[in-house]
Amino acid sequence: MLGQYGALTPEAARDLVRKKLTTVAEGEDPSADRQAVRAGMSVSQVCDWYLEQAETGRILGRNRRPIKASTLRMDRSRIDTHIKPLLGSRLVSGLTLRDIEGMQADIAAGKSARGRKEGRGGRSTGGAGVASRTIGTLRGLLGHAARLNIVGRNPAEGVRQLAGERRQRRLSADELRHLGQVMREAASAGEHPTGLGAVRLMLLTGFRRMEVLGLERLWFNRREHCIRFPDTKSGAQIRVLGEAAMACIASLPGRDRSPFVFPADWGDGHFIGVIRVLDRVCAKAKLTDVTPHVLRHTFASVAGDLGFSELTIAGLLGHSARGVTQGYVHLDAALVVAADRVSAEIAEFLDDGAAAKHVKKLSKINLGAATAA
Repeated sequence: MLGQYGALTPEAARDLVRKKLTTVAEGEDPSADRQAVRAGMSVSQVCDWYLEQAETGRILGRNRRPIKASTLRMDRSRIDTHIKPLLGSRLVSGLTLRDIEGMQADIAAGKSARGRKEGRGGRSTGGAGVASRTIGTLRGLLGHAARLNIVGRNPAEGVRQLAGERRQRRLSADELRHLGQVMREAASAGEHPTGLGAVRLMLLTGFRRMEVLGLERLWFNRREHCIRFPDTKSGAQIRVLGEAAMACIASLPGRDRSPFVFPADWGDGHFIGVIRVLDRVCAKAKLTDVTPHVLRHTFASVAGDLGFSELTIAGLLGHSARGVTQGYVHLDAALVVAADRVSAEIAEFLDDGAAAKHVKKLSKINLGAATAA
């Protein structure tokens, strides 16, 4: 193609064709310029191209939709923190698997680690998990570039990623009882009530941290025992709730004109300080290595302890499991019973049995109704 239709007159186009044919007859390759451009692309340039294209919706992700803003924030962080400092100046055409796996080893060893910057966030310590996810980002963006003919090939194809350590930490029944006691004491001592409420709801639902913090009251339907998320890590979802979780949401005061269940102390956004609250409470309880993911894993583990299947647990957590149809999950009475049982069990631990007995009674009623159905 020599030019866009209408931009050249027929006479000018024929003149360009004659010139191109002359250069080919003289032995020149008309694609050499394009190949030279592809060969001269650095890793930094391809990263910048990917971010610009993805942020404007021109690159589609695995679900054949534009890549989410939250995913792009993580991609940008990995690019700026690890990929550019370690490989940014290298030409993509000259990269080998050895170079890329060497970068992975350097990240895992902390070569690109950095301390916390001023303000929020900004800390990176390296490790196998960070290294593996960074390699995944690099392989993905180079794959897009190769598919769209920005580079000649994807040099990360076939790279072996480090296996991250599986997170096995969960809170035991005794730890939940102790945590509940410390949370009550912290509430009496003036700990942030919104943060305490968010910690409790994460335990009672297994929701991810941002699913809880960004939760809006309009999404909550007590009659149908569910939250209708317009968007999650896996897309729009309907997630069932147990009685204890719904009682937790109903007990939270909120704030006038704020749509959020957990509103910020000021401004129009949602609360963001739950990790600091969790850290303070766990420090008082002398519990170590407790993160929002540990709370989610605890919910799933309690569900397993109660005998629920992996498919049921996947439905409760919002995983994209085969056989779980998210659009109709709120109609599954058995899944509602599972949510009731798990949230009631955790509430009984947290409240030392005193405030959760009525919830367990409701769960038994629901179980009988589901069995009869």
